[in-house]
Order: sequence, then C-alpha cells, then structure tokens
Amino acid sequence: MSEEKETNDEAKQEVNQQEANQQEERWGIAHIYSSFNNTIVHITDLSGAETISFSSGGMHVKADRLEGSPYAAMKAAMAAAAAAQGKGINALHIYVRGEGGTGAKTPGPGAQAAIRALVRAGFKIGRIEDVTPVPHDSTRPPGGRRGRRT
Repeated sequence: MSEEKETNDEAKQEVNQQEANQQEERWGIAHIYSSFNNTIVHITDLSGAETISFSSGGMHVKADRLEGSPYAAMKAAMAAAAAAQGKGINALHIYVRGEGGTGAKTPGPGAQAAIRALVRAGFKIGRIEDVTPVPHDSTRPPGGRRGRRT
C-alpha cells in the first residue's frame, strides 16, 4: 500500500514539474507582406483586429533599393518579434502574402528571411499559409494586347 502511495506522489510531482516547465502559449498571427520593393511584418492577435507589433524593411535600411532585400526583412522580423515577445506572445501562425492581383503571385525575396528570423527568435510556429490574392479573371494587366515593347 505504501509503495503505491509513493509512486502516485512521484507521478504527481513529475506532472507538476512538466506543467511548470511549459508556460502558457499565447498565440498571435504574423502577417508578412513581401514584394520586390519592401517587406512588411505585422503581428496581430488571433482575431487580426489588434496590432501587437509592426515593422517594415524600409525602417531598417537607408537606401530605397534595399527595402525589399532579405537583410531588411530579417531586421524587420527581428524588431517585430522583440516587441511581440515583450507583450507576452510566444507562438505564431504565419500568413505570407505576395503582391497578387495583376502583379507577381509569388512572395518577394524577403519572405523566407522573415520567417527564418521569427523561428530563430524562439516562437512556436503553428501553420504557415500563403494568402496572396489570386484574381479570378481580373482587370486587364498593363501593357496592352501585344505586351510592353522596349
């Protein structure tokens, strides 16, 4: 009888230690907009209505031509991550968006760098989705019937 009681006490102590080690997950959504001209990292709550942190590539580099670079995207993601972690967010769902519409359907060069920076910052990652708007027979793209002639 006493052996069973000891094993139950040990099991309860192990469960309590595991609960103490696991902190409560506070989820957010990282909206990453990546074009060839800029990368914007916007972290919100789960409803998407409340902004927790925001940063863009242009806030971290001096030259306009560097705003869309992977380096600027990484710096923007690190700044947004630091602000979000300061407010208690420790897990993220990631939505990646390219230009879309009549523009490029693929995300720009900074998207992957921004995702890697968020992972390196220590966030638990839920899902990663591409939410680029794809037209269903949209407006006519610029350039005319025979395309742009140079």
